[in-house]
This record gives sequence, structure tokens and C-alpha cells, in this order.
Amino acid sequence: QVQLVESGGGLVQTGGSLTLSCAASTSMFSIYTMGWYRQAPGKARESVATITGNFITNYRDSVKGRFTISRDNAKKMVYLQMNSLKPEDTGVYYCQGSLIGANYWGQGTQVTVSS
Repeated sequence: QVQLVESGGGLVQTGGSLTLSCAASTSMFSIYTMGWYRQAPGKARESVATITGNFITNYRDSVKGRFTISRDNAKKMVYLQMNSLKPEDTGVYYCQGSLIGANYWGQGTQVTVSS
């Protein structure tokens, strides 16, 4: 069982920045694909950004150029740097780890962007 713990959410004004962090418990962290997902009230959870064990990244179109996902395998951490935040970025952000079809989720951290 893999445990993921997010931190770094909060309230920020439009145009502001936040960095989310996710700490993983697994010793096999380096081969996991890690991702950040978000869920706004009344909406489905959506992928924001992912990063493979080989550091290949992927972003949803609406965050390209504003968000950066990164990982530190030695620390078993994954990060999401969010710049130029918009009200539509508001939601609960979840860290996900996946390996060979098994998915693990953190408890989520709230990000609120005020207009």
C-alpha cells in the first residue's frame, strides 16, 4: 500500500502562485508515474499534470505554460508549481501514483483562487 500526503494548498488571488507538494511512502517511487488531479465542486476529477519515472511530463491544455510538475526521487516527492492562477483553477488537488494499473491517491489539498 502506497501512502501519498499532499500539502501546500491555500487561498490565493488571481495571478498568484502556489506550490503543491506530495510525499510518497513507497520505496519504488522512482518507477511510479505521478500525477496531479483536481476536482472542482460539482465537476468530475480531471488530470492536471503527470510525470513518468523517466521525467516525461504531460499537461492539460488549460495549464500549459503556467504549471510545472517535477519530482525528486531521492526525497520521494512530487511537486506542482502553479503560476498565474485563475479562479477556474479552484478545486481540491489530489496527488496520484500509478504503477502497472494500480492507482493510489492522496487525501487532497484545497486550492482556492479568488477573483
